Amino acid sequence: MSQTHFQELIQRTRAGDRAAENELMQKCRAYISLVARAQIEGWMRTKVDASDLVQQTLLEAHQGLEQFKGETEAEWLGWLRGILKHNTLDFARKYQGAAKRDVKREFSLDQYGAAASRSAAQNWELRDSMETPSHILLNREQEILMADAVSELPEDYQEVIMLRNLQRLSFKQVAERMNRSPGAVQMLWLRALNQLQERLEHP
Repeated sequence: MSQTHFQELIQRTRAGDRAAENELMQKCRAYISLVARAQIEGWMRTKVDASDLVQQTLLEAHQGLEQFKGETEAEWLGWLRGILKHNTLDFARKYQGAAKRDVKREFSLDQYGAAASRSAAQNWELRDSMETPSHILLNREQEILMADAVSELPEDYQEVIMLRNLQRLSFKQVAERMNRSPGAVQMLWLRALNQLQERLEHP
């Protein structure tokens, strides 16, 4: 979706166009869902479903539309991430009595893309191309595109990308989470990135 169209949706939404608002929310659902899954700590997974966070975030966005003062896709996604972060902390406090996560620790697609680019030679093992997922993630305008592509992958592919790239866990930690060997996880991760690459090149 072009920036012009996205900004038009925002303007129409502000004017009370419910169809535009619904389209705007739906286009961001996969993105918010992916970030929500990344923000849920291991101990929270048995207590909170990421879909609950997504629903709460989109509901609060709808109810508080007048609080959004931006115009661009990047500003809109940043606003949604702020609401999501607040809701994640609320869930954490609810189930633990106090948040067990660092308030400053916020996972977003652009953040992990920047971290990955710094160690691409050692960790990503992708060819040097501006079209690789790690480079696409550096462009905030492509965040929704990336999230949509990830959401179309098989569940185990989504999981390994979320744990390895969004939560930045080691292969050993990912293996423990997924009940697989580190070697099997590395192979799964590479297959997931290859399939993600194909979806981005041939949407």
